[in-house]
Amino acid sequence: MFDALYLEKAGQMATLRTLPETALPKGEVTVRIHWSGLNHKDALAITGRGPVVRAWPMVPGIDFAGVVEWSSNPDFVVGQQVMLNGWGVGEKHWGGLAQKASVPGAWLLPLPQGLTGQQAMALGTAGFTAMLCVQALVREGVAPEHGPVLVSGATGGVGSVAVMLLARMGYEVVALTGRLEEQPYLHRLGASEVLARSHFEMPSRPLEKARWAGAVDVVGGQVLASICAAMKPQGVVAACGLAGGMDFPATVAPFILRGVTLVGIDSVMCPATVRQEAWDRLAALVNKALLADMTRVIPLSAAPEAAMDLLDGKVRGRVVVEVP
Repeated sequence: MFDALYLEKAGQMATLRTLPETALPKGEVTVRIHWSGLNHKDALAITGRGPVVRAWPMVPGIDFAGVVEWSSNPDFVVGQQVMLNGWGVGEKHWGGLAQKASVPGAWLLPLPQGLTGQQAMALGTAGFTAMLCVQALVREGVAPEHGPVLVSGATGGVGSVAVMLLARMGYEVVALTGRLEEQPYLHRLGASEVLARSHFEMPSRPLEKARWAGAVDVVGGQVLASICAAMKPQGVVAACGLAGGMDFPATVAPFILRGVTLVGIDSVMCPATVRQEAWDRLAALVNKALLADMTRVIPLSAAPEAAMDLLDGKVRGRVVVEVP
């Protein structure tokens, strides 16, 4: 038997259930989960506020870290510490907000060297996504000397890690947030300036004053359009979220008159080689003291309440779920 958050049908709040191990989907590797994370997608699934889940019943949780209990895959042995994020887990395949998971071996990674399971989940899908965004800016040629980099949704999981990583790499980071009371927190992470999101939520002109050499956007909607309009020539925007909506009310002006590049970030089906490189880079770059400062640990039973707080904008940084 094992405990899990359990969803029976759309629109319902997840409940904590005790299930038989035979209920697990068939997989090559069974993992005893010690840690999971609470992400925006998880919160939508747990509360029923968004059409995230694609198969029923479902155990939510798009990432987890734990120990191999059983394996038919030669790449993983009993007792090995492993982790997972993405691959549709928690959406189409039972996920990590449970004591056990059964998954294909190709979806797993060995726990990155230098990280504990708790630290890996403090980063989780949010940190992984932030790292992919940062790597995209570097790959497209954005260097620290080119000017400031803007990070939207800066008090959230992706934004917090992106601010920390960029500052560690020598960039001047400007944080964009709807929670100006969190300025001390953002400055501790490395932001040199904090701006109010409200200034970016109003319709922008096709081109605004050129300010940003790069940007990481987790909001989408009008905020993303306003960011693009204010990019410097040859600036790069890494877009990875839609907290503010799926629409994109922009013009082609920034792209054809300033040569702005808009890079989409997919953290769910990212290839295994890219995934491993990003996690290795994360493990090397992360400031563990700052990571601890941005993290709150809760028990599995508290995840539904925390999910509501996350969607209501009451959560700062990352929430890690300790699985008993």
